[in-house]
Amino acid sequence: MAITLTPSKSTLDVVRGYLALTKPRIIELLLVTTLPTMVVAAKGIPGTWLMCATLIGGTLAAGGANTFNMVYDRDIDAIMERTKKRPLVTGVMTPRDATIFAVALELAAFGVLATWVNFLSAWLALAATAFYVFIYTMWLKRRSKQNIVIGGAAGAVPVLIGWSAVTNSLSWTPVLLFAIIFIWTPPHFWALAVRYRDDYQAANVPMMPVVASLRRTTLEILVYSVVLWALSEFVGPVAGLGWIYAISANVLGAIFTVYAWRLYRMAHSDRADVTQAMRLFHFSITYLTGLFVLMAVDVLVRYH
Repeated sequence: MAITLTPSKSTLDVVRGYLALTKPRIIELLLVTTLPTMVVAAKGIPGTWLMCATLIGGTLAAGGANTFNMVYDRDIDAIMERTKKRPLVTGVMTPRDATIFAVALELAAFGVLATWVNFLSAWLALAATAFYVFIYTMWLKRRSKQNIVIGGAAGAVPVLIGWSAVTNSLSWTPVLLFAIIFIWTPPHFWALAVRYRDDYQAANVPMMPVVASLRRTTLEILVYSVVLWALSEFVGPVAGLGWIYAISANVLGAIFTVYAWRLYRMAHSDRADVTQAMRLFHFSITYLTGLFVLMAVDVLVRYH
């Protein structure tokens, strides 16, 4: 089946459009958690080819899942200011071509992981895609205020893939790392949703800031942040990490919680400080990146 180029768009526009379908910035964050997890599992630097194959397979799988998400959500993307320039809204390609692209990415992902990594990693990647597409995108997102809480599980699977790529098994350490990303996702995304509350309201998407008061939303952000900080304390003893991780987890957790507290303190029932919400959102990315990178640094210092 050939992919059709939209006549009014240049080839470069189409290439950029297909790249945008995969949501590269989200994929970057997924890979930032995958590689350090592999280092922790290997207690050192894994083989170069294993790392490359795992990251390539993970990128393809996440890209396919994100493309399916854009195909299904193109109606609400057209309503929201934040997403109205996405390629399926602007007509860079047709939904049919985007769907073919998504299927091709998922088949390639499974092939890469099954051939050069292991079947456990391949099936985990496929399960994450299925969960993200069918459970989050097609079911929860438009029906439940807990959409991002439950749906966030899909974004936590890359750590399981990274661990299983090295060990061909799972244990308590990757389960804890999965839990950290699972708990991190709501405060991370709700902070962004505070900024784009009107967008979600216009599209009738029941994100927490839309269906609950902003005072309640920011309280939940604060609670999740405290739980996240506490949960990160368990990783060190279970994974055999040392002082570098312990200090990092406490400093990053404390800063995250302070940002969440400030957002809660400045929120009222009908409005929140958007600037503070975006500070929390941006720091949440720094938090996750820093926690996992320093986790890997701890392993490299401790075992080498």
